[in-house]
Amino acid sequence: MTQPIHTAILGASGYTGAELLRLLHNHPAFKIMALTGDSQAGKPIEAVYPHLRGRNLPALVKHTEVDFSNIQLVFCCLPHGTTQEIIASLPTHIRIVDLSADFRLHDAASYEEWYGHPHRALDLQKEAVYGLTEFNRERIKTARLVANPGCYPTCSLLALLPLMARGIISPEGIIINALSGISGAGRSAKQEYLFTELDGGVSAYSIGRHRHVAEIEQELSAKYQPLESDSTARKFMKMISPEKRYQAACPINFTPHLVPMTRGMLATIHTQESMREVMPLNEVHAYLNAYYKNEPFVKIMPLGTNASTHQVRGTNQCFISVHYARAGYLTLVSVIDNLVKGASGQALQNANLMFGLPETTNLELTAVFP
Repeated sequence: MTQPIHTAILGASGYTGAELLRLLHNHPAFKIMALTGDSQAGKPIEAVYPHLRGRNLPALVKHTEVDFSNIQLVFCCLPHGTTQEIIASLPTHIRIVDLSADFRLHDAASYEEWYGHPHRALDLQKEAVYGLTEFNRERIKTARLVANPGCYPTCSLLALLPLMARGIISPEGIIINALSGISGAGRSAKQEYLFTELDGGVSAYSIGRHRHVAEIEQELSAKYQPLESDSTARKFMKMISPEKRYQAACPINFTPHLVPMTRGMLATIHTQESMREVMPLNEVHAYLNAYYKNEPFVKIMPLGTNASTHQVRGTNQCFISVHYARAGYLTLVSVIDNLVKGASGQALQNANLMFGLPETTNLELTAVFP
């Protein structure tokens, strides 16, 4: 590709915007032409993020000041609820990767239920492609609008979807306990995110009502294939539309926790069915290993080893380890960097695909350790 792809980042003053700037540095195809950050408008980006000094980046402006006529790609890093109308106002020639939650849910009623207000860009909501790259690669290539997944769903779904799609595990009784670094809460100054409030402790939050539950249930339900012997479940799945499946097909028990580290995410996932007699652990492991064999960013850990956030820090990788608990219940441990594979790295992976580039471009990163 000889001509650079002119790119804008909306909401560049937040953590995901800053991470995109790090990942896009020296990208062979994408050229950053505009950065917005309404609360920081008029400032050079290095005044907000000194580590970006010397990158020859445009200054931050308000989104209304950007000339979009020459922009081909927009990364939207704005908070949910503020994104819909802005994206709807963009010229139709622009392709978009949205890192907010505004276009992830297919069903308008589900969005209103979980986010507390009606969706304000319903036509675009129907057009959006869910951007879990490993499962929607072909649709992403031709999409105009990609809804980048949330960090908790990415971490959880990459472990669960291959097993759910083959009917190896049942959707009933899935328990996900997930831990996130503080950067997942964004950059706004809040008392509960002060060092003195967080250091030395771990806390659960949004118990039973975290908004990512709807996203995880939606994607699990879309991929769930009951076993041939489960004729009742198969009949049930045929009776309901894909948009409504999230309501009943794959309910999960999800509890997020905030841990005193800057970045990283770990999901410990349990099934409530004893599987040891049905499928030996080495067969579950072999199936996942074969499923992800050719995926550049998902790795299955050797049996007997544990996935850890240190192994993926600063990378676009997801590491998954597979275990049987004492009673034969399956336990999956999945780890990602919440700012990279959980946000900006996956966004770049999707943008690479959208413009016909190798999806690994500028993403073949080595973990920062220790």
